[in-house]
Amino acid sequence: MSFKEMSKKINISDVKELSHLNSEQQEKKDKRDKELEAIIKGEDERILLVIGPCSSDNESAVLEYAHRLSKLQKKVEDKIFIVMRVYTAKPRTNGDGYKGLIHEPDADGHTDLINGIKMVRDLHYKVITETGLTTADEMLYPENLPLVDDLVSYYAVGARSVENQQHRFVASGIDAPTGMKNPTSGNLKVMFNGIYAAQQSQDFLFGNAEVETSGNSLAHAILRGGQDENGKNHPNYYTDNLLESIEIYEKMGLKNPFIVIDTNHDNSGKKYMEQIRIVRQTLVNRNWDEQIHKYVRGFMIESYLEDGRQDHPDVFGKSITDPCLGWDKTEQVINEIYNS
Repeated sequence: MSFKEMSKKINISDVKELSHLNSEQQEKKDKRDKELEAIIKGEDERILLVIGPCSSDNESAVLEYAHRLSKLQKKVEDKIFIVMRVYTAKPRTNGDGYKGLIHEPDADGHTDLINGIKMVRDLHYKVITETGLTTADEMLYPENLPLVDDLVSYYAVGARSVENQQHRFVASGIDAPTGMKNPTSGNLKVMFNGIYAAQQSQDFLFGNAEVETSGNSLAHAILRGGQDENGKNHPNYYTDNLLESIEIYEKMGLKNPFIVIDTNHDNSGKKYMEQIRIVRQTLVNRNWDEQIHKYVRGFMIESYLEDGRQDHPDVFGKSITDPCLGWDKTEQVINEIYNS
């Protein structure tokens, strides 16, 4: 057993000179980041919508999607605040398969992490500067946070990572909203313990130094459903699930309680068309119950240019990981949220 170095040590300062926001671009991003913070804190009543491809596998397709999404954001901005999913690293259940842009810049099975880092920064940069949107990414590798923390506006800690102490502690030092998903088992207590840990100041080793974090008061819940030991899906967007989550939030006294419904994964059983129905059901629940309306104020939706998924990147704008809603259905569901 050994580790073989495949490159020189990465200089974070040099990396950040790549795709660097100028003062005008930074000012626009800062403005949107403050709006996002106000939404999480409950000072802004707009719905948060974190939406985009399951994985950002093709720069041209992702940017085409981003430009379309930006135009739609302008039409609905009085009721919906959109952050685009630009997910560049993908967790794999058994370690096989496409691991994201950071691993495979060309989505051809060839690993090139150094070039992948450059492409990750470049893609976030282009979405921000070309469209005016801000971006979300999954914090799959906590040690990679300094490579993108000046560009990404929203982070997600995934179902396989939420119980991991390093993910929780690093989340406690992030100066941005960070959604903590329930684990694949669906255990809500694990997720809420993760939120609690992320909201506290923590001391640990990070970046080859002892660090102390401030605590992240914007850490919050993402409900994505779960699976039992037999592989059966157990969605957790139903009324009883939401009320249970709200009860735990209140008992634990966590800061800035905020719940996002992940409409895919184990809530939909990866049946991507179910995302529309799940959004509709959640909107009904929000209108029916005052507590749900107060706490459940966000959606996470997987969508791209084309419906479904494919094994190989043959069709432009079609997912090579989880199936996504195509653009027409994306417009439809966003308009339904807007008109609810």
